[in-house]
Amino acid sequence: MSGKTKALLYNLIGFAVIFIVVRILLGLYSGLTGFWLPITSFVVSTILAPKFQAVKTNDGEKIFMKWLFVKGIKQL
Repeated sequence: MSGKTKALLYNLIGFAVIFIVVRILLGLYSGLTGFWLPITSFVVSTILAPKFQAVKTNDGEKIFMKWLFVKGIKQL
């Protein structure tokens, strides 16, 4: 599997997990209903989810991660 595909899957999994957790928590503890519940969950998940990117280097293709809760950029 190529690095770009792995980075895309990591982005999707990270976003989906945070989206589901935020949606459940907002549904339980806030008064949001209807259209506003998934929109708010989407915005919060977009901000909180880690970002992955595949980069070609001299040593081959590597995957890097940047996240709000981790200082700097980490190599996977």
